[in-house]
Amino acid sequence: MKKEARNVEPFVGGAVIDPGFCLDLISSNGIHAVEEAYASFQSVVAASGAQMPENVSGNDLLLRKLDCAVINFLHLAREKAGQEPFNTVRGVFTEGEHVYPNSGFRRKTHIQICVRNQANIHGVFRVHERYFSNANTPASGDG
Repeated sequence: MKKEARNVEPFVGGAVIDPGFCLDLISSNGIHAVEEAYASFQSVVAASGAQMPENVSGNDLLLRKLDCAVINFLHLAREKAGQEPFNTVRGVFTEGEHVYPNSGFRRKTHIQICVRNQANIHGVFRVHERYFSNANTPASGDG
């Protein structure tokens, strides 16, 4: 039986998150942890005869199967070693067209946070429309 489609007005949601013990991929420690996990993961995959996952889908590599596998491997390795689990994972993603020629800024660059422990979410809320930015106007300097 087909579900009846509902017209739902889209909205932006926000959350109050305590990162707690965070695998912070913006820090050198976080990058080092992932780098070491990759080396171990690569050895395990090679020994098993399996094929390494790949990051694919255009210049921005939007389907990050390798990155996901390495981070999941790191979580599993920590668990097996009896180490404290990460509550959250934070990473920056540089995506989209350059803002201007030779710029280091991209139109769709963003930060993502994965919350692995729901206790680190202290609240959720709906963001009022007045806080939305208009991509066609210069930054107001208030943010």
